[in-house]
Amino acid sequence: MGHDMVVVGAGFAGSVIAERAASTGKRVLVLDRRPHIGGNAFDEIDAAGILVHRYGPHIFHTNSAEVFEYLSRFTEWRPYEHRVLARVRDLLLPIPINRTTINTLFGLALHTEAETEAFYAGRAEPVAGRRTSEDVVVGAVGRELYELFFQGYTRKQWGLDPSQLDASVTARVPTRTNDDDRYFTDRYQAMPRDGYTALFTRMLDHPLIEVRTDIDFHDIRGQLDYRTLVYTGPIDAYFGHRFGRLPYRSLRFEFETLETPRAQPVATINEPDERAVAYTRTTEFKHLTGQQHPRTTLVREYPTDVGDPYCPIPRPENAALYQRYLQLAESTPGVVFVGRLGTYKYYNMDQVTAQALATFRRLEERPGKVAA
Repeated sequence: MGHDMVVVGAGFAGSVIAERAASTGKRVLVLDRRPHIGGNAFDEIDAAGILVHRYGPHIFHTNSAEVFEYLSRFTEWRPYEHRVLARVRDLLLPIPINRTTINTLFGLALHTEAETEAFYAGRAEPVAGRRTSEDVVVGAVGRELYELFFQGYTRKQWGLDPSQLDASVTARVPTRTNDDDRYFTDRYQAMPRDGYTALFTRMLDHPLIEVRTDIDFHDIRGQLDYRTLVYTGPIDAYFGHRFGRLPYRSLRFEFETLETPRAQPVATINEPDERAVAYTRTTEFKHLTGQQHPRTTLVREYPTDVGDPYCPIPRPENAALYQRYLQLAESTPGVVFVGRLGTYKYYNMDQVTAQALATFRRLEERPGKVAA
């Protein structure tokens, strides 16, 4: 017997649509080439007994009540506000840059938001258009802060200079005039109490959902019987890279367990100095999870062009290539492309969830007609 829907990928995009489809009585088959569900949000207990995120830290935050309430069906939450320090000139300074950052770095005593705003304005350089990531930062806070906090980190993260990247990359990290040291300011900030894998397990626990892991869709695509295909992998891979490969950035993770209950003052420490340190950041998981344990596990992230695709690279030529694939997708009946890789967009988890919910609603209205 065939399925009403086959979903390729058991991360947020695929799992949300699978759950929604099953809730309306559809028979759903979920495939994932990895040996587990959860996509890049997969977490598990490591050999030391620490709950770790295998594909780097995933911190949930959203301003969407719909997204938070939907995911709350599958998890209880642990309140958590993420904080990050950047190692600059042998100091650990809050990032996003705030008043504390400026006062500590330059030995100042700015007391008000107006004073801090005036400080930024005095260093900002006029930039016409602000098309690139460099334009955004230099135009807001000047070249010195850009070079100290953004240039090297961005070069490591993307393998490109900020002058070569779309403005959206550095625009994701705001500059503050107060002392707020939270990395995010969203209305909802929390971590799944039992972890992400437990959340996905509950989401996919439905009698009409069949999950098969360790199976590559492309190896069995000719054997499948379905009405609708939801594809969350790279859109260019679905079409056999017909127009060439879309560029993605990957990551290599280096885990380390230490014989101490706590190793860092905050969850994540960024390393903007590209000459001194090859990795971009170190995260200590127990800050995120609240786990009590005599040992602790850290992960360091090394961006690379080799490996699984993680992040679409935001450049105009890549966007143009994606548009060619999107046109092909829109002319392919019965196939829905969703998620970071399926729609070639640098989405957060909540944005992927919102996209999946919206895509399913459109799919219900016009079966087989939704491309993104």
